[in-house]
Amino acid sequence: MRAAVGDASRALAAAPVGSFVHTNRLPGTSSAATSAVKRAHRRGELVRIRRGLYFKGAKTRYGTTRPSAEVIAVEVLGTIGAGPTGFSAARAFGLTTQVPAEPTMVVTGPVPAAVPGVKVSKRGNLGRLALTSLEIAALELLRGDWETTVDDGWSALAGAVGEAVFAGKLRWRELAAAAEGERSPTLRENLRRLSEDLRVSGMLT
Repeated sequence: MRAAVGDASRALAAAPVGSFVHTNRLPGTSSAATSAVKRAHRRGELVRIRRGLYFKGAKTRYGTTRPSAEVIAVEVLGTIGAGPTGFSAARAFGLTTQVPAEPTMVVTGPVPAAVPGVKVSKRGNLGRLALTSLEIAALELLRGDWETTVDDGWSALAGAVGEAVFAGKLRWRELAAAAEGERSPTLRENLRRLSEDLRVSGMLT
């Protein structure tokens, strides 16, 4: 048991500051990993995020640093079929100065167990599984969120999406394909409007 705990403890010591620690990914038995994590937590080396998930923060005079709610959300939800919505989606494109009291995310399929400090909603379109987080943010804004979350209106949204396409950060073909599986007629209408605007401006060919 001591050797097993030692293996887990060495793995924790080798983990870089600013990284997440999943108890079930540490070497040794589950009980040895749990024991090593608990000891590190008592020493103030780890911050508990949720069951089985910890963060190795930097020690400061005020305590151990912890990640933002957005960073936690990405770690828990992953990057497949998950992305921001509402003001969080607008912030992903730099389109608002508003900071939501609670970041909002959407996932494709079942909503996982509670993510600390983050509101998570479900979307049923499996086409979203092929999209990046930024592409999902675009879909969410096109559902109608842009009207209440984008500071400078439609032209700002069109410009930001166009720049993302031009820079290769957003794949228009994949976005359009996923949009076909959306139930929202508003989204599809906004996508057509956006497509026309981007073609006129030369940002989309």
